[in-house]
Amino acid sequence: MAMELKSKDEIRSIRKAGQIVAACHKAIAKRIAPGVTTLEIDRFAERFMLERGAYPAQKGYKGYPYSICASVNEVVCHGFPDMVPLSQGDIVTIDMVADVDGWKADSAWTYAIGTPSRETGRLLKMTKLALNRGIAEAKPGNRLGDIGHAIQQCAEQAGLRVITSFTGHGIGRLLHEPPQVDSKGRAGHGERLREGMVITIEPILTIGNANVYIGTDGWTARTIDGTMSAQFEHTVAITELGPVVLTR
Repeated sequence: MAMELKSKDEIRSIRKAGQIVAACHKAIAKRIAPGVTTLEIDRFAERFMLERGAYPAQKGYKGYPYSICASVNEVVCHGFPDMVPLSQGDIVTIDMVADVDGWKADSAWTYAIGTPSRETGRLLKMTKLALNRGIAEAKPGNRLGDIGHAIQQCAEQAGLRVITSFTGHGIGRLLHEPPQVDSKGRAGHGERLREGMVITIEPILTIGNANVYIGTDGWTARTIDGTMSAQFEHTVAITELGPVVLTR
């Protein structure tokens, strides 16, 4: 499948979906606390999107049964929401995609439950910084490798590891479109970034071993050594003025 460049009108359509995702994350941030279950968050997010004219695009995607992914502690991504109450010291990544009139936007955020430990707090801070460093490189004329290199450098300087099993991607009418957007790379290498590209940038960093395994449900990915991982993701348009975050 060839990569599609989006028109300014199409980017505006993706932004509409992105604004709903951003508003939903903002609402979740106020609700998430010790004792809340990720299944409650899943139901809340689905209701939130439907009430605003959006559809949770993950639900039914390749048979995925929920409206969000909820990945707790050592779960890297694609965790199933469940009835286990969140506890003080946990972290949970809520990943969601809204579809508005056929256009999709995707964003993940890792939330601390209560006050995180110093080590966990640093993981969250540095993963968010890695995302912002990657976004800063998403401008016309740069290359995909520049994004990955910026993320990788940020992670390694912090003594963290990049989980490379999962990547960012193009997005638009489909949830996953070309190109693949890696969170590791060589500066000046890879496909050239062009005005009209819309991509997700989504570093996943871990304190420990970067290898993962998939659970028996065929979806849930965990760190092989049980150490915590964090993910922050935005949908970003590459414009003549530089990167524009559509899920801010």
